[in-house]
Amino acid sequence: MPTNLQPIAKTSAIVLPPTGTLGHVSGACPFGMYTGSADFITGAAKQVDFVYKKLGGDVVDIELTADNVYAAYEEAVLEYSYIVNLHQGKNVLSSILGAQTGTFDHLGGLKTGPSKNNLKYPRFTLGYARRVGDAAASAGGFGGTLTHYSASFKPVKNQQDYDLQSIISSSSASGVDQHGDAVDYAGIVGDSRVLITKVYYRSPRAMWRFYGYYGGVGVVGNYSTYGQFADDATFEIIPTWQNKMQAIMYEDSIYTRTSHYSYEIINGKLRIYPTPSYWGLDDTDNKVWVRFYVDAEAYATGSYDSGVEGINNLNTVPFDNIPYKNINSMGKQWIRKYSLALCKEMLGQIRGKFTTMPIPGESVTLNHSELLSQAKEEQTTLRDKLTEQLKEVEYVALAKSDQELTDAAANIMKVTPLPIFVG
Repeated sequence: MPTNLQPIAKTSAIVLPPTGTLGHVSGACPFGMYTGSADFITGAAKQVDFVYKKLGGDVVDIELTADNVYAAYEEAVLEYSYIVNLHQGKNVLSSILGAQTGTFDHLGGLKTGPSKNNLKYPRFTLGYARRVGDAAASAGGFGGTLTHYSASFKPVKNQQDYDLQSIISSSSASGVDQHGDAVDYAGIVGDSRVLITKVYYRSPRAMWRFYGYYGGVGVVGNYSTYGQFADDATFEIIPTWQNKMQAIMYEDSIYTRTSHYSYEIINGKLRIYPTPSYWGLDDTDNKVWVRFYVDAEAYATGSYDSGVEGINNLNTVPFDNIPYKNINSMGKQWIRKYSLALCKEMLGQIRGKFTTMPIPGESVTLNHSELLSQAKEEQTTLRDKLTEQLKEVEYVALAKSDQELTDAAANIMKVTPLPIFVG
């Protein structure tokens, strides 16, 4: 007599319910990042209803649990927070470089440091551009915050080459120069390079400055006789720029002709022309001066450079995960759609384990490949669309938009008759 086999159950053991359960959400979220928010709990529970309807749960069984949906919802919120924070980090990075960073837990939440900076509108300081400009000004010798120092050395008879790095380093180490005078760069140079910005000879003979230019005093324009040998009845109109050029030539003459020397750099050493042999070498005040600054380490600390211990890239920006309560309706709709796409991906992976399902006298082919393809495409589209939209409203783009709006308004006003009086 044949045995009558009866199945234990006639329905699938795993079927997504039509509604979620508020009390089950917290335990199902892998990270629990938002489970302290009642609004998040409600949103995750309602997402079960949404997924059930969108995937046709009232027509065919959906091989997911409500816990799968809760986990997908949490992942969608975290993904939204990641993309928005990345956008805002790019917006403000230039102005917060060097500012205080923070420490973070495994959830990405701030443990120490300034809180919720990603929810603040920053005060722009053009920080990066200002730093670059400061370095250029310091190197050019017309500003900046790097300290410039003056050093001197006594030329040696018949010695033409001088190692300025060695001379300045020695004075920095000892605290005094070759004449025994204290230097203001004591202990600063060490093994750092010095960058020379100026070499000059400062003579104690004041009369050189007065008479050294052979007519530099009292000469106007191109006429060397004017002001010296001309009579009182001689007048000449001289443009201002010519007087300015004369002043520049006079100062240049002091640094070249009246200084009685020139120099060049050979293999990193200063070479003086002519070779010192008659410079009044017995005169204790006879010195060659250089102006320089110390090549600071890029990550040196102290004073102006204290900010190098802070933010240096997007990785150290103190941004916490965006609180669920601060995500508006547009963001929450994106989260719902992205969570649905994640649920499709999970369902496709589950159904992919069984290409066909045997039934009496027939078999059913499952649609796992279509689900996986749709899920990946939807996730990519959602991320790309959000990134594109955020890029369109970066602060730089907003500034350009404001400029276009202002220009358009100005053009309208050009052709608009203005009223004589508005009462």
